[in-house]
Amino acid sequence: MQIFLTRIFSFSPSIVAVEDRTQVASFDWKLHGVNTESMNFNSAEGKVILLNYWATWCPPCIAEMPSLQELYNDYKDKVVFVFLTEDDDPELNKFMSDKSYNYPIYRSLSAHPKPFEHKPIPGTYLIDKKGNIVIHKVGAADWNTEKVRATIDKILSE
Repeated sequence: MQIFLTRIFSFSPSIVAVEDRTQVASFDWKLHGVNTESMNFNSAEGKVILLNYWATWCPPCIAEMPSLQELYNDYKDKVVFVFLTEDDDPELNKFMSDKSYNYPIYRSLSAHPKPFEHKPIPGTYLIDKKGNIVIHKVGAADWNTEKVRATIDKILSE
């Protein structure tokens, strides 16, 4: 019920005003791929990135996952998606299988670069090619909206 209500009241996230945008301080961040290859976040530098902190036990995270999966389905070849969790493999594997999700999941192996905060969850960042944070949303959101898609399309073309 909580997940259903969260979905009803989840709206498209707000865009950060250009003058208020912060930049990723460092891209040097080692990530262990749970269902994908491991990577250093610096391989995403210069690309559009969607970074999401989540957990399988988090109702707001679960509520926003269908919209993130739809976004991933359409933009996985253009945007670097990083879904970060601290969950154990058995829970992750069951969750992904039960929900038929296939987005790439990672665990952090080194310190999170500034200004990323991994609590509270969910926490999501949309980062442009220059490392500017265009969207920072804490809490559930509907990510599969025209507004989000238009924002991604815009920063992809810059």
